[in-house]
Amino acid sequence: MKALVLREDSFQLETIEKPTLQPQQALIKIFYAALNHRDQWIREGQYAKIQLPAVLGSDGCGEVVEVADTENNKWLGKTVLINPNIDWGNNPNAQSKEFQILGMPSFGTLAEYVAVDIDRLIEKPTYLSNEQAAGLPLGGLTAFNALFNKGKVEKGMNVLISGVGGGVAQFAFLFAVAVGANVYVSSGKQAVIDTCKSLGAKEGVNYKEANAIKNLGKAVGGFDVIIDSACGDGMNELLGTLKPCGKFVFYGATRGLPKDLNMRQIFWNHLQVLGSTMGSDIDFGKMIQFCAQHQLHPILDTIVDFENSVAAFDRMKEGAQFGKIIVKINY
Repeated sequence: MKALVLREDSFQLETIEKPTLQPQQALIKIFYAALNHRDQWIREGQYAKIQLPAVLGSDGCGEVVEVADTENNKWLGKTVLINPNIDWGNNPNAQSKEFQILGMPSFGTLAEYVAVDIDRLIEKPTYLSNEQAAGLPLGGLTAFNALFNKGKVEKGMNVLISGVGGGVAQFAFLFAVAVGANVYVSSGKQAVIDTCKSLGAKEGVNYKEANAIKNLGKAVGGFDVIIDSACGDGMNELLGTLKPCGKFVFYGATRGLPKDLNMRQIFWNHLQVLGSTMGSDIDFGKMIQFCAQHQLHPILDTIVDFENSVAAFDRMKEGAQFGKIIVKINY
């Protein structure tokens, strides 16, 4: 089968052996896969415990073409999504030490076929196309956990989605709008801000402009919740826009640590700084149900052929996309 293989000295399509099923596994013929920033970080060597060779890809939509056990024959021929969460553990609020994400060390969805445990499968929501469905799992689950479990976002709250444009941030934006929050966004691109406003954002600002976020916070009376993945030196400005008892929820730190974190404004204003990551299997099911209830469609940036997948990675690295980059594999 064809797969996009990452090695020490190469990253290219190769022909490798089709996976051999273990008990309680299914073989999925991948129709479409989606890229995540996690994949690019692994490609660049900026991820923990990298094991090579690797077939990346945590998101995918495809057809069950083989099962290891006859008791699971009911899955044959079904179009499914894959829950990329592996070994989350028994604590619904935090992952176990054994936690992994599909697509390294286990081979992922950027291949014609992938083998996964049968309990990782969920039937594709009928209202979504295969392309849309492929972009939902990892980003949707991460956003759901950050927004609802950590941020406790509800209708009427002022919510800032900082740096909207990537996979997780776009889902946090869509989910917050769907629940009835007053949603504000920041981006380095006016076109992205305009698109978000057309989809329900109250307002948006360019974070490259001096004091833009600070002024937005003042104009709206402060934010109840901020969802962020950058941190860095801009974190103090973001914290300064929160209402008393507000929550700063971050699921990444792409800009690193702030040089000087203003601890006084955190304790004096009773702020909560909350780390977040993907989410449990229960959260995955809730996220899928939430999307179906509100008929939410992932924002897609581009759909590329498998042969152009390396170039698609480069587009993601440059931050040129708004929405998910989808790779056509078997279609």
